[in-house]
Amino acid sequence: MEKLVTEETLAAAPAAPATITDWRAVLVVVASGVVAALQVGKGIITLPALRADFALGLEAAGWIISVFAFLGVVGGIPAGVAVNRFGDRFISLSGLLILAVGALISALSTSFALLLTARIIEGTGFLLITVAAPSLLHRMVATRDRDLAFGMWSAFMPGGMAIALLCGAALEGWRTFWLINAALAVLAALLVAVIVPRKERVRLHPAWGALARDAWTTIVSPGPLLIAFTFALYSMLYFALASFLPILLTERLGFSSGVAGILSALVVAANILGNLAAGLLLGRGIARWRPMALASIVMGLAGIAIFLAPLPAFLILLLCLIFSGVGGLLPATALASAPLLAHAPRLAPMGLGLLMQGSNLGQVVAPVAVGAAVDAAGWPAAAWPVAIAAAAALLLTFLLRRFSVMTR
Repeated sequence: MEKLVTEETLAAAPAAPATITDWRAVLVVVASGVVAALQVGKGIITLPALRADFALGLEAAGWIISVFAFLGVVGGIPAGVAVNRFGDRFISLSGLLILAVGALISALSTSFALLLTARIIEGTGFLLITVAAPSLLHRMVATRDRDLAFGMWSAFMPGGMAIALLCGAALEGWRTFWLINAALAVLAALLVAVIVPRKERVRLHPAWGALARDAWTTIVSPGPLLIAFTFALYSMLYFALASFLPILLTERLGFSSGVAGILSALVVAANILGNLAAGLLLGRGIARWRPMALASIVMGLAGIAIFLAPLPAFLILLLCLIFSGVGGLLPATALASAPLLAHAPRLAPMGLGLLMQGSNLGQVVAPVAVGAAVDAAGWPAAAWPVAIAAAAALLLTFLLRRFSVMTR
């Protein structure tokens, strides 16, 4: 019995913190996240071509995009368990290779059933990467550099989606674009294998019973729960606009589809500025709850004005850029803070998994809530779910002030 307890204790012990940051490895990890996010963006930009090739209705076509979010809602904690069991580097590599296989099968699909199956495979790889990569950063980045590194990491989603929106439209044929994505995933896996360091010591695999107890501890811990729900509300706010932005720009503001695509990419990319700004602000010692509160307030007010106020097109576009740019403060801060809110250092990967479940929950809820409001009462009605989500996010941000890590 004593030997068993000793092994579980060693297995659960956190890796020693890095003293020097390998920025090459950080860039490789961020690049792997961008490659993962490309798989989300490629579904959006190629959706018209997919509908034409497979004769899909809107409901069926929606699954091509939303399957990623549904997998994230149910799989965040299990992915965190896998990271603790098998290691962050191994899970990152596995995620990239699974992503490549899924993208290859997608590109060769001849039926919607096979395409959807392949998208589930891609979504599994995406989930593994997005949970394991922050754990990698937390392990291999020096404490003084973590806020900046997580600010860089949080840019992976808007960065990948913006690249997909810009490049996907320029390439002829959706299958070519998806084959390129498969190749990029393989290249990213090779870079991770060569550049990202292994753990400094051999890590014993913790028993499944210990992992189950750790998962339950994470689920019932107030800090990880609060920040996960805050991230869910941010995600709901962000995708309330991002999901319908091309339609808003074309149907309400009168832009052509080509111009709307470019403008949508710019709005998505503006989020990166907020991500990086959060890393710099946190590095200067600003209280962590403040950027989250500011993002909630600005996104709420800007979102209400975008949907509700009868403003000129250039003002609505400016508000969209402010909404996305200032909003980027929240995910970077949440990702940098989640490991610190974990009940114990070894639970950081599971806390990050819970955070990703929150993020994906918001992605699932936002299009449904906003779409239902617009169908019922027109575009101005979309202001209501935006206002409610922003107010709730602000409330949870103030509740997070109770935790000392959020005030320093």
